[in-house]
Amino acid sequence: MSVVSHVPLVQAEGPIPTSVSELLNQYGGIVGQVIAFVLGFVVVYLLGRAILVPFVRRVLDRRGFDPTVASLGENVAGVVVALLAIAVAFTVAGFGSVIAAFSVFAGAVALAVGFAMQDLLANFVAGVFILKDRPFEIGDWIEWPDGEGRVEEIDLRVTRVRTFDNEQITVPNGDLANNAVTNPVAYDKLRNKFVFGIGYEDDIDHAKEIILDEASKVEGILDDPGISVRVTELADSYVGLQTRFWIENPNRSDFVGITSELVQSVKERCDAEGIDMPYPYRQLTGGVDIEGDFETHQPEASADD
Repeated sequence: MSVVSHVPLVQAEGPIPTSVSELLNQYGGIVGQVIAFVLGFVVVYLLGRAILVPFVRRVLDRRGFDPTVASLGENVAGVVVALLAIAVAFTVAGFGSVIAAFSVFAGAVALAVGFAMQDLLANFVAGVFILKDRPFEIGDWIEWPDGEGRVEEIDLRVTRVRTFDNEQITVPNGDLANNAVTNPVAYDKLRNKFVFGIGYEDDIDHAKEIILDEASKVEGILDDPGISVRVTELADSYVGLQTRFWIENPNRSDFVGITSELVQSVKERCDAEGIDMPYPYRQLTGGVDIEGDFETHQPEASADD
């Protein structure tokens, strides 16, 4: 006796296409949407790369932006073109709902990223303005509230500065963009000043002549604009003579070296000609009272006394 098993047949949902025409009728809509998506993306992307990206580059170059910023703007424009091409392609292909959902999601992500990276973005934007406005350049000696040094590299996020102790400081661009930065070498000349103190009994005119004469001998001090010496202080222990002089093509080594040479030569000349350069001092007066009982021991007199 044989047993025949009956296996139920699974029937496909819907009619099975048996010809090319039926296949096209069933899947032709999807193929058309894919073709529309590809054509929309390619057309918009090529037009954007040919028109928008070069336009952005020309505008940034014409406005004098740094090549780094111009290159960054060109790259950002390329990304914008690609996103725009995708959006147009989805719209042409009839996937508008996908674009709407994607825009909501992208907005939420952008908001979260913005809060998490606000300091980084602030430094990035500050770097763009530093590269555009050029308050200082590589090689300049700059001073800011937290330090000073020579600029070695300007990046979009940070600026690297070498201190005069040969240390490297990485400064966020936001600190330099939001605070006062002094650039002593921004121009072709730099004025320096130093106050020499002489005694109240000394001849002021004679001291002025010494300072002017010694300053004229120091190499690096300009004759035009001229050197000036004025009485600016009547301090507790000295009369202050402020000397102003100009240095050509300044850098920090010239600034420090020339000032040091001038101060030393004036000091030695004043010592040689008897002009006093007093320093502050204090004189303590009064008495000290000591209370208490003290025993006084007198030496015994000897027989010889």
